[in-house]
Amino acid sequence: MMSQNNLFPLILFVLFSLSAAVQLFYYLWFYLAVHLKKEKTGKPADKPVSVIICARNEAENLKNFLPSVLEQDYPDYEVIVVNDCSEDNSYDILGSFINKYPHLKVSNVNKDPKFTHNKKFAQFIGIKAAKNDILVFTDADCMPESPKWLKGIASNFEEKTCFVLGYGGYLNKKGILNKYIRYDCLTTAMQYLGMAIRGVPYMGVGRNLAYRRSLFFENKGFGAHNHVISGDDDLFVNSNSNKDNTEVEFSYETLCGSH
Repeated sequence: MMSQNNLFPLILFVLFSLSAAVQLFYYLWFYLAVHLKKEKTGKPADKPVSVIICARNEAENLKNFLPSVLEQDYPDYEVIVVNDCSEDNSYDILGSFINKYPHLKVSNVNKDPKFTHNKKFAQFIGIKAAKNDILVFTDADCMPESPKWLKGIASNFEEKTCFVLGYGGYLNKKGILNKYIRYDCLTTAMQYLGMAIRGVPYMGVGRNLAYRRSLFFENKGFGAHNHVISGDDDLFVNSNSNKDNTEVEFSYETLCGSH
C-alpha cells in the first residue's frame, strides 16, 4: 500500500502534467490557428472606405508616413486626420497635403482649458466626419507595408462582417528593448488573431483595425466604457465582436508597422 509520503509527489506530478497539457492545448489550438489559416482569394475590394487617424503633436510622423496612406492602390476612399489639439506645425503640414491629395479631410480639435478629453473623443470626431460605412483605423506613426493595405482589409467585408482585425507590428530597430517590444507585440497578435479565427474574438489594436460606422452608432459608440481613458480599440472590439461578425487579415501586404 502506498504511503502518504509517496502519494503526495504523485499528486503533484499528476496536477503538473494536467496543467502542462492544458497549456499545450491552448498554444496549439489558438496560436497555430494563425499559421494554418488559409488566405482568402478572389474577393472584390471596391467598397468605399474611410481611414481615420487621430494625431496630437505628430507633425514629423504625419510628414513621413501619411503619404503611404494617401497613396493606397484603392478606387474609393477618404482619409480623415483628426488634428487633436496639436501645438506643433501639424496644421501646416496637413494643409500642404490637402492641396495635393483631394481625398484628405482634416478635422481640427482646438484646446479648451474647460474641457479635457482622451483619444476616444478625437476618434468620435473622425467617425462623425466619415461618409463611408467601412472605417479603417491606424495611427500617425504607422506605415502600411504596401499600397495594397486597404484592398486587403476591405476584401474581408461581407454583408455580415462588422470587424476586421489586422496586425500592427513595430519597426525593427537596434536594442534589446525593441526586440522585446516586437516579441510581445507578435505573441499578443498571435493570441487575439488565433482566438478570433477559432470563434472567440476579444480584442484588436488601433494600429490596424476596421469596423462598420453603423455598428458604432447602433451600439452607442464608446458609451459603455467612455469612463476608461484607453480602450477605443480593444474594449470596443471586446464588447461588440462575435464569431459571426469578425474576420482577420494578416497577409504581409496588409501589415501596418509602428515607427
